[in-house]
Amino acid sequence: MVYTRKNQSRLTRAEKRRFVNAVLELKRKGRYDEFVRTHIEHYVSDGDSGLRVAHMTPSFLPWHRRFLLEFERALQRVDSSVTVPYWDWTVDRTAGASLWGAGLMGGNGRRSDRQVMSGPFARTNGVWVIKEGATTGDFLMRDFGRPQNPIKLPTPDELAWAMRDPVYDTAPWDSTSKTGYRNKLEGWTSGTGSAKWRNHNRVHRWVGGHMLGGASVNDPVFWLNHAFVDLLWDRWQARHPHSAPYLPKKPPAAHGPSSGRVVGRFEGMPPWDVPPDELLSHRGIYRYA
Repeated sequence: MVYTRKNQSRLTRAEKRRFVNAVLELKRKGRYDEFVRTHIEHYVSDGDSGLRVAHMTPSFLPWHRRFLLEFERALQRVDSSVTVPYWDWTVDRTAGASLWGAGLMGGNGRRSDRQVMSGPFARTNGVWVIKEGATTGDFLMRDFGRPQNPIKLPTPDELAWAMRDPVYDTAPWDSTSKTGYRNKLEGWTSGTGSAKWRNHNRVHRWVGGHMLGGASVNDPVFWLNHAFVDLLWDRWQARHPHSAPYLPKKPPAAHGPSSGRVVGRFEGMPPWDVPPDELLSHRGIYRYA
């Protein structure tokens, strides 16, 4: 049966409670931290050696689609009614947005150490203890809008800039690709200051704290951000029906700068050994409302 992922702003109080309780149960069992470790392991940047599948690469979108599915299936083993909601950050653009309420994600970190003090994922509740990729403490941290160096969430115009590009991705298939939908949505640019980050990346920067870097899964808002990114890939395909839904079709040529670093359309992505080609559509599994 096809199930529905909803905008977080339209969740009922009961739906929020079920989602949060399922996430907390995965944390209690230690399963949640396995997802954190998976993301850390596969957060390989341009400057690192080895295969890139999660970020700064064409497989950014299919890799995270599968990652979201694995997480959602884990949640549904706890409560079959739960799905991952999405956060439309072009609409809910302030610290007062509904997702930051005590019944869902909780609020910002306090000024002194950025520790989140409200909501179900506050360390003071004794449940949400950061164990993977911890830095200065074992508590969840956020720093909305980065007051010391202000940054704003993406606007509808900034998202439209990415959605207009009719080509999925272009060489050199990394964070320096100047054209291509994937990199514009992921948000790497050659700009300076807050202009350096666009769309998906700017969301991570705006939330701050644990949402920075490979350990970003420690903040459950990670999933709401990526559910919206997943929705946007679906919208992009609908807008550009004659464009290839994934590029490159074949892996880059041997001995070139991207050789062995980029996954072609029919190559398996670790850790699941599933090719992007199998993740080009979600229509038989879930839909967005």
